[in-house]
Amino acid sequence: MRRSVITATGSYLPKRIVTNDELSKRVDTTDEWIVARSGIKQRHIAADDELTSDLATHAAKAALEMAGLTPDDIDLIILATATPDETFPASATVVQKNLGMTRGFAFDVQAVCTGFLFALATADNFVKSGQVNRALVIGAETFSRILDWEDRTTCVLFADGAGAVILEAEDGAGTSDDRGILTSHLHSDGDKHDLLYVDGGPSSTQTTGFLRMEGREVFRHAVNNLASVVHEAMEATGLTTEDIDWLVPHQANKRIIDGTGRKLKLDPKKVVLTVDKHGNTSAASVPLALDEAVRDGRIKRGDLLLLEAMGGGFTWGSALVRW
Repeated sequence: MRRSVITATGSYLPKRIVTNDELSKRVDTTDEWIVARSGIKQRHIAADDELTSDLATHAAKAALEMAGLTPDDIDLIILATATPDETFPASATVVQKNLGMTRGFAFDVQAVCTGFLFALATADNFVKSGQVNRALVIGAETFSRILDWEDRTTCVLFADGAGAVILEAEDGAGTSDDRGILTSHLHSDGDKHDLLYVDGGPSSTQTTGFLRMEGREVFRHAVNNLASVVHEAMEATGLTTEDIDWLVPHQANKRIIDGTGRKLKLDPKKVVLTVDKHGNTSAASVPLALDEAVRDGRIKRGDLLLLEAMGGGFTWGSALVRW
């Protein structure tokens, strides 16, 4: 069976760090209030001249360096982002140009915070079908550009960053012991639009708009949906949550991550947590967390990883990966 194996990771965070104390001078909030409700202590904000494609390019180069590959070894780039440089062309094509990649094809995927998992599943299907041998999958966001900095319920949560992985085709036995992506499960529910959305766009207001969120409702749906999609992955492979070595969740809110972990009866020591340092970087959060855990040695060859996320739309999904 042809499998998509993650052979390298990369990430990039803008240099500017904004602490909770700094934010408290801008909006009516405190460090204690932010930490108690989200677990976030700081976040990275892109410089005025940094675009989403710039962040994505840095992460892509880091992944290529880890893999020992050149841009022309890549057949496909998929960039997950809700904050593209322009309405068109796809920011993935800008990354392609920045890398000097002269072959293959590139496009964007938009599923907000679940975007990286949608992109990963899409690339996996291209690899499994034999259409490509190597794919570069990136999640990158400049969410600071769509925040209402007077809305303390949202501006303290979101941030900027990028993460990337390289998928390569390998033959497996078709069992859960194979390396690579074992299964992925994606969902959306457009009926929940008004709970998390941006109030603008080219076709509606001809403006970028600002992020709007009903935090309590999002929290309630997130814990249930994320636990459910994890169980789907277990049922599809015959594995159990006890087999999971690492949960690499979307870094939206520590309370959501903790609640999902409890629902799954997972040891907190098996959860990769970066939300305190990164904030919610939307489509970038899962690959950012993954890259950190790979580079610091926590994730080792043969480990079973469960990646999961939920975002506006609503969208939610999971991917079970043997490292």
